[in-house]
Amino acid sequence: MRRWALARRPDGLPQETDFELVEAPTPSPGEGEALIESLYLSVDPGTRPRLSADTYAAAFRIGDTIESAGVGRVVASRSPRLPEGALAMGGFGWTSHVVSDGRGVQVLDPALFTGKVSPTASIGILGIPGLTAWFGLTDLGRPNAGETLLVSSAAGAVGATALQIGRQLGLTVIGIAGGAAKCDYVTGELGADACIDYRAESDLAAAIRRVAPDGIDIFFDNVGGAQLDAAILNLKLNGRVVVSGQTSEYNSTGTPRGIRYVTPFITQRLTMAGLVVYDYRKRFTEAQAQMAAWINAGKLSYREEIIDGFERLPEAFIGLFKGETFGRRLVRVAP
Repeated sequence: MRRWALARRPDGLPQETDFELVEAPTPSPGEGEALIESLYLSVDPGTRPRLSADTYAAAFRIGDTIESAGVGRVVASRSPRLPEGALAMGGFGWTSHVVSDGRGVQVLDPALFTGKVSPTASIGILGIPGLTAWFGLTDLGRPNAGETLLVSSAAGAVGATALQIGRQLGLTVIGIAGGAAKCDYVTGELGADACIDYRAESDLAAAIRRVAPDGIDIFFDNVGGAQLDAAILNLKLNGRVVVSGQTSEYNSTGTPRGIRYVTPFITQRLTMAGLVVYDYRKRFTEAQAQMAAWINAGKLSYREEIIDGFERLPEAFIGLFKGETFGRRLVRVAP
């Protein structure tokens, strides 16, 4: 088996030398356990803070396997919960094989992962990214039909899902993305009413005002920093900010930029809340069922960017912070 471990703590943008490829004998399952061979593994922006410090979860220690979601096949089993040949998903980490007793592992239900819903959707639009979008918008955003939703990183896995959920709920939806190609994707395939290319704007607050002259009701924030400030200046009375991620801050080597504009929270009676999606785990199945139905009905789309090769996991991860990705980035362990 092979696994990628943390070799040293990154200073700013991670480098491939911050990770170490470790080989070991393939483990055998004990009584009540199964051996799962990884097929697809995720790379996640939210992993970056834990490479350096504690967050809502403890920081990785040097030598720890990098954690991530994965889809795999059960290749040997001594557990009735994990039958041989079954596809399963769970927090496998950057490893080619994992032994599990079934805790935290879900055998994929063929009735759900059918039609347009691929098995990899279990670690994408029906996994943590999609569920973050669902509960962030529907619970913290408190949307009402006719309101206006602004989403940053709108071409990413979380942002694209939040934007489309908003559209299904009757909102006017506006995305922020980097580059013309991503904005074409946001307004074309995702069906947004407008998209702002932040790279082409010298005054992002003015650009938001141009496409939403009456203001924004909900800002779904995946980026933080200057984009968050620009959105705050355009929020309506009783506007809501949902904090899903802060990618602009993850590789900062100095003092975080933070929020520059606080007075609107008083004058506009704004609220701002963040979420850790695992707090909603008891409600995951209801959200997954609704989103799967929308996918098969052609009302919700998702894009996956598949990179071949287990050895490319660090490269794929680092690329998340270079504006390279459309949708959910996954690594296929063996092409």
